[in-house]
Formats: sequence, C-alpha cells, structure tokens
Amino acid sequence: MALLPQEIIIKKRDGEVLTSGEIGEFIAGMTGGSVSPAQAAAFAMAVFFRDMSLPERVALTEAMRDSGTVLDWSDLDGPVVDKHSTGGVGDNVSLMLAPILAACGVYVPMISGRGLGHTGGTLDKFDSIPGYTTQPDNALFRSVTKKAGCAIIGQTADLAPADKILYSIRDVTGTVESVSLITASILSKKLAAGLGALILDVKTGSGAFMPTLDRSRELAQSLVSVANGAGTRTGALITDMNEPLASAAGNALEVRNAVDFLTGAHRDKRLYDVTMALCTAALQLTGFAGDAAKACEVALWSGKAAEHFSSMVYLLGGPLDFVERMDQYLTPAPIVRDVFPSGEGIVAAIDTRGVGMGVVALGGGRRMPTDTIDHAVGFDRLVGLGASVGASTPIARIHARDEASAADATARLVAAYQLGDTAAPTHPLIAERLDPPEVR
Repeated sequence: MALLPQEIIIKKRDGEVLTSGEIGEFIAGMTGGSVSPAQAAAFAMAVFFRDMSLPERVALTEAMRDSGTVLDWSDLDGPVVDKHSTGGVGDNVSLMLAPILAACGVYVPMISGRGLGHTGGTLDKFDSIPGYTTQPDNALFRSVTKKAGCAIIGQTADLAPADKILYSIRDVTGTVESVSLITASILSKKLAAGLGALILDVKTGSGAFMPTLDRSRELAQSLVSVANGAGTRTGALITDMNEPLASAAGNALEVRNAVDFLTGAHRDKRLYDVTMALCTAALQLTGFAGDAAKACEVALWSGKAAEHFSSMVYLLGGPLDFVERMDQYLTPAPIVRDVFPSGEGIVAAIDTRGVGMGVVALGGGRRMPTDTIDHAVGFDRLVGLGASVGASTPIARIHARDEASAADATARLVAAYQLGDTAAPTHPLIAERLDPPEVR
C-alpha cells in the first residue's frame, strides 16, 4: 500500500529512513501535480533537519533524474563525459576543458547553468558571443556534440523537471544549504545527460559556497558516493577559491581569457593547473589506456582544442572566425581603467566573494534571476595572493558601463584586497582528490 504524501513527510520528519519507492512516488507526485508546493516545501524542510542516508540520496537523485528525458549517446563512437563546478569567481574552466577532452576523442555534451549571486555562469559567458545558441533543440545539441566533440548548452525543459520544481521551492524556504538536496539537484541534471563519467570541481575558500574545507569535503564525498551509486563513474577534485581562478572576472572578459588560453596567447598559471588536472582526471575516468596528462597537454598545445572550440561556436550559431577575430565580436565596455589599492604592500588575502560582487555591481551578474546581464563589464588583469601592489602597480583593470557603477565596483574591489608586509601562507591549489570507490 502506497503512502500518502503527508505520510512520507511525517516519516522523514520523525527521522525514519524512506524507501526508494516512497521517494520515487513523492517526486513523481511533484511533477504530476498530486504533491502540492506546500507538501514539497515540508518535505524539503524535513530533509534539511533529518538529512538522508546514502541510499536515500541515491534514490532521490535517480527519481529526479528520471522525472524527464534521460539522453542516450550509445550511437557515438567514444566515451561521454562531463564536468561540474560548484562555482566561484574567474572560473571559466569549462570553456577549455570541453574542447581539450574533445580533442582527446571524448564526447562532452555539457549542460551548464547561469550565474546567480557572486558566481559567474557558463551560459552567460557564451551569451557574449554573437549568435551562439545556448538553448538549441535536442537534434542540434546531438549534431554539434557529434561533429565538434563538445557542445555547451543550457538545461532544457525536459531534463530533470523535478529539480526545477524543488529548487524553486528550496530557494524561498531556507532549505538550499542541505547537502542531501544539493547533491540531488546537481546530479539529477548532470546524470540526465546520459554520461558515462563525470568529474566534479568542488570549490573551497572565500569565493566558494562551501568556504571551509570540511564542508567542501562533505559535499564532494556526497556527490561522488551518490553519483557512483546511481551508476555513473564519478570523481572529484577539491580546489582552492581563496582568490579568483583566472585573472579575469566578467563574461566577455572570461571568454577572451579562455580563447587566449586555448591559442596560447596567455595562460594563467593557477587556471592552467586546475584545468589540466580536471581534464586528466576526467580522461582517466573514461578508462583511457595511455598517459592521460600527456594526451591533454598535446590536445591543448597542438592547437587541436582551439579547433574544437571554434567548431562548437560556429555549429551553435556563432561566427566562423570567432577565435581568430574575437576583438571584432566582443564589444568592449565604454570605461576601461586601472584600479589601484588603498595603500602599498603585498596582497595577503582576497575576499573572493567580494570580487564577484564587484562584477555584479557593474551589471555583469544577477541580483535577481530575471536581471539582464551586461556581458562587457568586469575586471581583468586581477593580481593574486603574494603580488606587490601600490600607487603605481594596480590590482586590476575595470571595465564599466558608466561612472556610477565603476565607482561602486572599484570600492568593492579595493575593499576585497587585504595588504600586508609579507605574503600569507598559500592554500593548496588542489586540496584533495576523490576517486570512484573501485579505484580507491
């Protein structure tokens, strides 16, 4: 006998373990209309306080994954892999990772999101490129993935619709921070893409949603355990977000940074190390028989990754010569000038979230989900921890639409940089690596 929605809520409220059938029925009721928004909110709050066991998390993830279409890539002649980042500032890794892996013979159908709060969104970056279609139909998505080896698009309406419902409820009921619910939300969308393997980049530090290593580790362990429990080979790296990852923060500026990375015109050291580590780990998850690190380096340094990026952009509606002539297509902001610190010294700490909020203040991020993005604004030439700065050495260059937003963002950026007499101890760029259970 099936339980009523309120009985499932009461059972979890009282700390009992739900069966996979009960969880499946509740999620099906959410999408089918037999579970009300009030009941979904009560369920989320019960999970928030009582948490879920690993089998419950797997069941919730699978139920949400299966609430819509699950893509099938069995017609492709190579492994299918994707990457997810928990978000940060200057985190444009996806723009390089997908074409690097494609150049290694791996297919990357990457379903990404938009930015909210202090973090930038991959789709917002691609919206900087004239003509690029971030919401193609399924036929175009499949065609581009097959031809270019990678396609970076947004979540379609038929992928994990239960997540859309539950997330909108969590967002207004104070239940966003539940690791069980975060895990199911992230993985249901990713696993609905029909992946063979998944690499996760879980951020930690002042620019991460999980600022402490303990919290980041808790989330990473949950994601890896649940994804593998749901049948997708998954690993994770916990990476540092105590300073912006790239030297650019802002949509078009991060696209420019990514193209420079792919062509070799400029490569930020920290960004290079994280990107190549994630590419290597992703390739290893596919069962790649050779030297995965070497293969990724060859894909990048040979220029093949840049070719795959160019092909993806063109096939999704962007300019054919975008990589070669990006200056023609990325419209600059009217105001571009250096930002200087309030004193002189060595950068001892960076409030990375504050840097991200500076981009939001410029109009490059959203205060509300419905806000319009100004793709041209942001910061570049951001200096990192340990840099010497002063009256003649800027901390960044600002790109602004008007003087008012430039003044606000400049003040935020200056406040985010803490100077000292000596360099502070650095954090490990890659704090930990979590592998699938069978290779531990």
